[in-house]
Amino acid sequence: MKKVFETEFAGRHLQVETGEIAKQADGSVFVRFGDTVVLATACCADEPKDGDFFPLTVNYEEKQYAVGKIPGSFLRREGRPGEHATLSARLIDRPIRPLFADGFRNEVQIVATVMSVDQDNTPEMTGMLGASLALCISDIPFDGPVAGVYVGRVDGKLIINPSVEEREHSDIELAVAGTEEAIMMVEAGAAEVPEEEMLDAIMFGHEAIKQLCAFQKSIIAEIGKPKREISLYKPNPEIVADIKARIGERLVKAISIFDKLERQDAVDALKKEINDDYDNREYDSERDHNMTMMMVHGIEESMVADEVRRLIIEEKIRPDGRKVDEIRPLDAQVDLLPRAHGSAMFTRGQTQVIGTTTLGPLSDKQIIDNLTGETARRFMHHYNFPPFSVGEIGRMGSPGRREIGHGKLGERALSYVLPSEEEFPYTIRCVADVVESNGSSSQASICANCMSLMAAGVPLKGVVSGIAMGLITNDPTRSPDKESNHYTILTDIQGLEDHFGDMDFKCAGTAKGITALQMDIKIHGVTREVLSEALAQANKARTEIREVIEKCIPEPRKEVSQWAPKMVTFKIPTDKIRDVIGKGGETIHGIQAACDNITIDVEEDGTITLYHSDKAIIERAKQMIDDITKEAKIGEIYEGTVNRVEDYGAFVNLFGDTDGLCHVSRLDWKYIDNANDVVKVGDKLKVVVIGLEMGKVKVSHREFLDKPEGYVERPEKPHNSHGSFNGKGGRDNNRRGGNRGGNNRH
Repeated sequence: MKKVFETEFAGRHLQVETGEIAKQADGSVFVRFGDTVVLATACCADEPKDGDFFPLTVNYEEKQYAVGKIPGSFLRREGRPGEHATLSARLIDRPIRPLFADGFRNEVQIVATVMSVDQDNTPEMTGMLGASLALCISDIPFDGPVAGVYVGRVDGKLIINPSVEEREHSDIELAVAGTEEAIMMVEAGAAEVPEEEMLDAIMFGHEAIKQLCAFQKSIIAEIGKPKREISLYKPNPEIVADIKARIGERLVKAISIFDKLERQDAVDALKKEINDDYDNREYDSERDHNMTMMMVHGIEESMVADEVRRLIIEEKIRPDGRKVDEIRPLDAQVDLLPRAHGSAMFTRGQTQVIGTTTLGPLSDKQIIDNLTGETARRFMHHYNFPPFSVGEIGRMGSPGRREIGHGKLGERALSYVLPSEEEFPYTIRCVADVVESNGSSSQASICANCMSLMAAGVPLKGVVSGIAMGLITNDPTRSPDKESNHYTILTDIQGLEDHFGDMDFKCAGTAKGITALQMDIKIHGVTREVLSEALAQANKARTEIREVIEKCIPEPRKEVSQWAPKMVTFKIPTDKIRDVIGKGGETIHGIQAACDNITIDVEEDGTITLYHSDKAIIERAKQMIDDITKEAKIGEIYEGTVNRVEDYGAFVNLFGDTDGLCHVSRLDWKYIDNANDVVKVGDKLKVVVIGLEMGKVKVSHREFLDKPEGYVERPEKPHNSHGSFNGKGGRDNNRRGGNRGGNNRH
């Protein structure tokens, strides 16, 4: 039976329909937010899967009909998810995943299908609300509800779910999600906003989230199903006791080894001792063998996690011996790659990233085809994480969700300090190649590519540094607070602390403030106090990293690399664009052919940008375009070349295809019967423009000769023999009266 629930949220109509569409799913809702419509469904398998992880899948399906578009692919149908769909799926997954019980092994799939998009009403957060509600009204055990909002700030005023126009003027782009009690996820970009102001924006968003959670609870109370019984995975207590007794004390010593690889080897040796024992035992079936070995692996991981957490919380000892607010050793270098336009390497402990910057013409912009309204992207930041960076063998190829997410985080962090397109009309691509990793490689990529941008001569507004913060709590099932739940915040988390910790909080920015934030947690949320402490600790670390970067490269270089395309930008009248391009592109292609295949970008407003590695070639192409678009003006003086002589005067090339007629009476102060008597083709002649009539240019040479005393000006008599002349090299030689006949001389 169809039911409809309505409310007003952020000044807009929010409506949830259920009981009519997708009724065979375990839970489904049809959510309308303004004209944005998302169908969210949740399904759960009846039996748990064999494995040591929770098999949750979130799909964010973008339908091109949602914005009235036909897909641009060859098959004209939607294909694999694009970057935006992948990031949106991650956005929904991150706050939902921690709210399933530990040991949940039944496969769960959430599908958010975007069916209509009103750009002023976010489909991503509508999808998150729908996903939470589909789970909550179903019989799937889930500790929700959860909700998310976007927060913007225009002229100092915070706004929930800003419109497209408001987003254009906002200095904060914040996505925040959480439960009624605490914050679960943060994703933000900001124009160098101070920490306290960003924290205010996060908490402002949380107040709105509480309203959405309350709305969901009212729906759940009316139509929510009783939750099914799910068998949660728990290890055999006898096997747990056996393994702890045999390697427990030795594991503590192994975890305290400083070097990552040595520590891993020591821990792996202990694991192998146990694994070999259980692997060689007799089992009733292959499944029993596989399940036991999976259990053994899980127990070993749990023992490592428990010891890492105990050392940090109780003894304030980290796996590598650092203090809780101490950064690993830092190193920064530039110019590793001689032919790259900009290159740098940033090392933090055993995490190392090589960053590169490539500059291209604006025509190299990335073409965007999604539901956001964005059509092209001038700045790209790509992140690669090859398996050798952690000493493993693995798949290499197209980027996965993690690589896309980390690349976007770096793009957001650096985008706020880039010069505008008008200031620096280049397409910019940064690539972060992780060559060694022990945690926080995403932030190392931001540092590396900040340096590579400066090395490439990109005039950044500030130096961006990034750091990853961690959190370890006494009770991971609760949101930490100072009164009742002890916690420790860690600066510059490494792999073990990230893997076994309760929070990964990435923060990047300049000396002025934050440019990017990302927070993922595994517990039931964090409070303002925890976030404030983490931001303050991160600020101190970012300052230390920034000093290392500035010591390596204090400021952006004044010139781009010799291998990068040089650039000149200028404007021509819009009515001259056709002349520059020519029929079928003939003119512009001719310029490119004559100028070593120079890149020429022509904008609709008459802006022309030339790109080439050789400045001399750029100047040559600019001169050719100037010659095409330039118009002679009265009083201008030219050193021209005579390219045609008739008895009544000489045609002088002023520039490009523009010729001026110097009448025989203007060649000298004295009387000349025939122009051929004083000039010939190829002569250089200094002339001044004296008239512009119907596209014809008249010039005079005699002003540059001594004027005889007592000179009396004779009127210029009309003549009809020189035919038509358009001043642009267009000469009609169809003259009446033969070669010289019919000339009227004076």
